[in-house]
Amino acid sequence: MASSTASDTLHKEKHITFIIDQESNRSYEYWLSEHLRMNGLYWGVTALITMKSLNDTTLPQEDVIKYVLSCWDDRFGAFGSFPEHDAHILSTLSALQILKIYDSGLSMLTKDQKQQLVKFIKGLQLPNGSFQGDRFGEVDTRFTYTAVSALSLLDELTVDVVDPAVDFIMRCLNFDGGFGLVPGSESHAAQAFVCVGALAIMDRLNVLTHDLPERISSWLSERQVLPSGGFNGRPEKLPDVCYSWWVLSTLSILGRSHWVDLYKLEGFILSCQDPVYGGISDRPDNQTDIYHTCFGITGLSLIDHSKFDLDEIDPVYCMPKSVTKGFRKWKQDE
Repeated sequence: MASSTASDTLHKEKHITFIIDQESNRSYEYWLSEHLRMNGLYWGVTALITMKSLNDTTLPQEDVIKYVLSCWDDRFGAFGSFPEHDAHILSTLSALQILKIYDSGLSMLTKDQKQQLVKFIKGLQLPNGSFQGDRFGEVDTRFTYTAVSALSLLDELTVDVVDPAVDFIMRCLNFDGGFGLVPGSESHAAQAFVCVGALAIMDRLNVLTHDLPERISSWLSERQVLPSGGFNGRPEKLPDVCYSWWVLSTLSILGRSHWVDLYKLEGFILSCQDPVYGGISDRPDNQTDIYHTCFGITGLSLIDHSKFDLDEIDPVYCMPKSVTKGFRKWKQDE
């Protein structure tokens, strides 16, 4: 479990071992989480590459790519989270992010697969601009970001997708400066990231006119829970390491990361490490997991990547800037 003892050290080698051990520990919980396996692989890959430790010793490239391709769902032309699972937009983006990290040209995919992916993703957009996660119809601003990001990675983001998506996102903006998962839903920090991040990918941050950037940033700044320094996702909730990413990335996109106490946030993340077995938990003294390890590491990269010898993370895509260089060039004339 994570230690509540104050620390200014990032236990990188312990975290690397923790990530590697996740795949070999086939516990009961492992099989219960099949539906998150592709996402979990993305979290591990992202944490390792951010720590400058993604290689064939830590996570063999051939094995990773083989697993990702084994999750291809030929019925729908996209990726599931586990072999023989139905395709979903969330696992599809994670698969594309993993493949993009290993090869920016996505040479592992055939031309036909890429065409199927575009058809699958665009087919999830509804007339009101929102996106479903799959054919079962759940709508969430997460899926808007996921679809837009996936199309961007495929270099297939077009204006027919962008215009209605932007309209839907703006309908999810609340009076308090937060965003909900659908229009009228409660503001949540993770929804702020997916909405602002999607606008950034679509080069439409200019729709945040007048005082909107300040209002959004103020709501996000209020997520810092003092004296711990961690962020929560909603008012009156406990701080959680994952919001180190969801909140700080959004503030970074808006150019206002200095609106919060970065020193205290750094201390909170480091206090959630397990210095013995590695990994990062949601809060001090809780059980570590791959999800919070990833977003703790990427949060530290946003705060000061050079201090901890981390790769500089892209706050829009949650991949290193060395990978995302040249992204966000969508086909505005089509």
